[in-house]
Amino acid sequence: MGMMGAAVAEADKVFDWAVTKRLLNYLAPYRRNVRIAFTGALLTVLGYIAGPPLIGLAVDEGILKGNWQYVLLGVMAYLMLDGAAQLGFRVQVLNMSYAGQRIIQRLRDELFAHIQRLSLSFFSSYETGKLIARVIGDVNVLREAITFAVVGAVRDILILFGIIIAMLFISLPLTLIALVVVAVVALMANYWRIYARKAYLLQRETNSANNAELSEAFNAVRVTQAYARQAYNYRRFAERINHAHLKSSLRAALIASLFFPGIELVGGVALGMLIYVGGSLVLQQSISVATLLTFVLYIEQLFFPIRMLAQRYNIFQAVMAAGSKIFALMDTPLDIQDAPDAVELPPIKGHVRFEDVSFAYPPLPSAERHKKHGANGQSSEYAESLSDQHTPPIVLRHVTLDVPAGATVALVGHTGAGKTSIVKLLARFYEVTEGRITVDGYDIRKVTQESLRRQMGVVTQETHLFSGTVMDNIRYGRLDASDEEVIEAAKAVGADAFISKLEHGYYTEVREGGALLSAGQKQLIAFARALLADPRILILDEATSSIDTQTEKLIQEALRRLLKGRTSFVIAHRLSTITNADIIVVMDHGRIVEHGTHAELLAKGGLYRDLYTMAYARPLEVTSLHQSAN
Repeated sequence: MGMMGAAVAEADKVFDWAVTKRLLNYLAPYRRNVRIAFTGALLTVLGYIAGPPLIGLAVDEGILKGNWQYVLLGVMAYLMLDGAAQLGFRVQVLNMSYAGQRIIQRLRDELFAHIQRLSLSFFSSYETGKLIARVIGDVNVLREAITFAVVGAVRDILILFGIIIAMLFISLPLTLIALVVVAVVALMANYWRIYARKAYLLQRETNSANNAELSEAFNAVRVTQAYARQAYNYRRFAERINHAHLKSSLRAALIASLFFPGIELVGGVALGMLIYVGGSLVLQQSISVATLLTFVLYIEQLFFPIRMLAQRYNIFQAVMAAGSKIFALMDTPLDIQDAPDAVELPPIKGHVRFEDVSFAYPPLPSAERHKKHGANGQSSEYAESLSDQHTPPIVLRHVTLDVPAGATVALVGHTGAGKTSIVKLLARFYEVTEGRITVDGYDIRKVTQESLRRQMGVVTQETHLFSGTVMDNIRYGRLDASDEEVIEAAKAVGADAFISKLEHGYYTEVREGGALLSAGQKQLIAFARALLADPRILILDEATSSIDTQTEKLIQEALRRLLKGRTSFVIAHRLSTITNADIIVVMDHGRIVEHGTHAELLAKGGLYRDLYTMAYARPLEVTSLHQSAN
């Protein structure tokens, strides 16, 4: 459909009762604030409608008749009414701002909690930048609507009808002129509304695309600099994405610049007509000068609620679009949910069984599937598992594996063989398609996710460190750990040596993503985090790939301590970990083709021996020579 088509489709949705009803449910706890705000709005309406007649009275009975007492009383009454109107507006905004801020806090809390629980397949198809746009931008649209538009629209309607009714009581001929003007302005507002809402929605779509591009670009800044692609990325952002946002913003500004001056122009024409007709009536002594002055002031006031209602209409359209996106995200089903009768997994020993397990990744939406395949030409196990067919391909086929408690299992195979899929299923990031996985005899689908993952530790190749101190990041493995326990875990994996040399030691801020640390140092912190968690099942997914040979030698003892007494699944190309594994599982195209110890598999002369000969023999040879030299 494209960005423009999506914006037009959203713009065509004038009203969505389902979205409105859900938004009203969020507003329900703040009924008292809404009632107070309406009371303030009524004060504002009263000030707007009663002000012009008071000025007219001061002119007619005071200035024209030389009675300065009437002038003073009229001015004082007008000032009091205007003060009451401003006070009412303040009360309205204050109460609705309070409600709006509370509501967006609740919405963001709920969105954050829900998004964190969504499956990995969701994050494979939903761009991070767009998620941020939902949580920040779209929620802010709701805040603006609640703060200014909900009660404000009712206030503007009351002002509009109040002025017209007051005019009818004063002079019918002049009121007819005003009604013609209202009809013309309403017609203009209707046309403007149609074009404006499309322009504003397109502007929001291009802004969302901007957020997505910026998020991706900043997250990949190291790759960008490594390949010297700053100029390419700049052209892509400046000439395509940001330029599209510029065009949409300029179009929105152009539409606004046509409408509001147009309203003022019509107002000027209306004022001229009113003075001409009203002046004739004054000369004929059909109406007084005060009446004409009152109408002039009413005409000036009449355009304000019309203009605001046109704007508020577009705000409500934006609310419909934003609310629809927010609630669609909140309603995204959890692919992985605890069964209604799920039980807490008791403390485990770590006996793991895969029983005839087959698995296919959930299909992505067609547009996202195209991105994964054709956007950059890169290959991954997940991307390779996707196709344009309705039925996704099987990536694991009838896998049966029995891992005794405390055993170390090394998973070996070509890229895309299914190694990572196995550990993802074990952690229950995805559900098996067929068969089952048990831990100590418990089917993992029948225990709560929290109780399962609480007894697991995962260290991946791409270690993520959170903003905060080194101490905070290690303690993330067990939040109730003392400082002494954190330091002991760091010493055990050999991280204490470099941590102690940091500016503030364990209290050094690592910044976002651990920007101050090398890849190897971040991995050591991840090892310390996993050791502190003391899991019964440990998953190392290429966990030593970012560590140089010298650093790896330093942590071999730490790794042995980390693996000792735990059931461990290791995906690695470093033989120092693989060759010592209790079980080496060789995978090919989603099947287990061999398993056994290093010596047994070499003796078989199968796929493992081929892989070992091609890729592993030289590293082992170098390591052995180095050890002999020492």
